[in-house]
Amino acid sequence: MTVGQKQVEHVLVVPTLLFHEVGYFQGFSTNVDPYLRILLDPAYGSYRPRDEMEHDPSFKQLIPYCLFRFEDQLFHYTRGKLQGEGRLHSKRSIGVGGHISTIDVGLANPPYIEALRREIQEEVFVEAGFREACVGLLNDDETEVGRVHLGVVHIFDLDAPKVRPRETSMLLTGFAPAEELAREIDQFETWSQLCLNHLFRDA
Repeated sequence: MTVGQKQVEHVLVVPTLLFHEVGYFQGFSTNVDPYLRILLDPAYGSYRPRDEMEHDPSFKQLIPYCLFRFEDQLFHYTRGKLQGEGRLHSKRSIGVGGHISTIDVGLANPPYIEALRREIQEEVFVEAGFREACVGLLNDDETEVGRVHLGVVHIFDLDAPKVRPRETSMLLTGFAPAEELAREIDQFETWSQLCLNHLFRDA
């Protein structure tokens, strides 16, 4: 669908009430399977205009949020003014990912998997082998951005610290020990803070 010459992006959302029915939580949850089994069921999701959904807390946009780790070090960056969500500009992050869109539908894999792979390929070069695991969910109803999103956290354990930015608005990139990043936690976006606190606080 277009408005004038502008393409309208349609993203996957689920009713916030459905999330509450499965089990409301604030912050980080490691209880992944019960949520994804229901929230990724095509019977409950729909694709709606992203511009509308960014300001409609009656829906949650599902977002793969991918972390890249080599031993005790995490990939990190600062969001430039041209990158994605304007409300997160200048914030530091350890997560890469984005929306599940209608362009991810009808391909070889389920839309969620296609979106996860597409978002990684759009944002970074991963130049090492890895093992991937889905480790948690993120919900932050205390911020304007968080109220309309639900994050699904994946950790990619790398064979070498070889991740480079593909997007020019991904600034000050590199790897650093999780313990060091945790000491600067106030500089990070909320989802990254939650991950640092719950996944790497004993690093």
